Amino acid sequence: MKSVTFRQLRVFVEVARHLSFVRAAEALHLTPPAVTMQVKDLESAVGLQLFHREGRSVSLSTTGEYFLVYAKRLLGTLKEAEDAMARFKRVEAGRLNIGLVSTAKYFVPQLLARFSEQHPGIELRLNVSPNREQLVAQMGHSEVDLAIMGRPPKDLSTRGEPFAAHPLVFVGPPDHPLIRRGRAPLSALEREALIVREAGSGTRSAMEDLFREHRFQPRSRMEISSNETIKQAVMAGMGVSFLSLHTIGLELRSGLMAVLPVEGTPVMRTWNLVQPASKVLSPAAEAFRYFVLEEGERHLMKHDQGLLG
Repeated sequence: MKSVTFRQLRVFVEVARHLSFVRAAEALHLTPPAVTMQVKDLESAVGLQLFHREGRSVSLSTTGEYFLVYAKRLLGTLKEAEDAMARFKRVEAGRLNIGLVSTAKYFVPQLLARFSEQHPGIELRLNVSPNREQLVAQMGHSEVDLAIMGRPPKDLSTRGEPFAAHPLVFVGPPDHPLIRRGRAPLSALEREALIVREAGSGTRSAMEDLFREHRFQPRSRMEISSNETIKQAVMAGMGVSFLSLHTIGLELRSGLMAVLPVEGTPVMRTWNLVQPASKVLSPAAEAFRYFVLEEGERHLMKHDQGLLG
């Protein structure tokens, strides 16, 4: 184990992430043979097989699953040391790992583009998680420096700073009867086919809080784990849904979908910039934190302008 290098650990973690030597090579800007060699050298140093290989299929061995925990821990500690040293140098360079829930992907790239213009020396890596539970797990493993999400997690020691309002609304086809009716109680959706996000998502949690508050229980629901697929289902007339306003700007402006005027909506939540409480931010991460807290709300106000009428 003394001959194990951090380079080998990085390659191993990337292959484990993608379960593909080719995709790991693309992410690391290496050739597939170079990735294969690094993994073989690591397995030789460990003395155990870390992956099962059958043709093009790659999977972690039981040993590999255990080793992955320690590899991530070692790389996380190295990143913390690099960040600490960067603070002494006061340089804004290096890699910044930003995690976000999938709903935030509709506005964060524009923020990142503006940030990159001001800080060209920082290499950004964006990690989009399907839902908040996976993002919380990544924060716990020190895989992200900062995260953009709704409510900060309760089961992990973090520091959350709200930076913008986050409205959530019911949506349906543009010719839905409720639009002509005007403001309607939540009970008006009782007979609707409701298309919902999966358990564990922030959108689902906000919807269920609203239902509990009004003691409302829909008769039928369909669960889909993708905002894009939900939007397609709504536009196809399969039902109505409860979504973040930030995910539907294009559809609303194009007249493909409409906000339903349901009492108690929009449900207002907040977007938060979250970091592990024990993490020392690098100058690059501090620069991004300051940028989001200063510019995030202004950017989203422009993004939402006119969407609610």
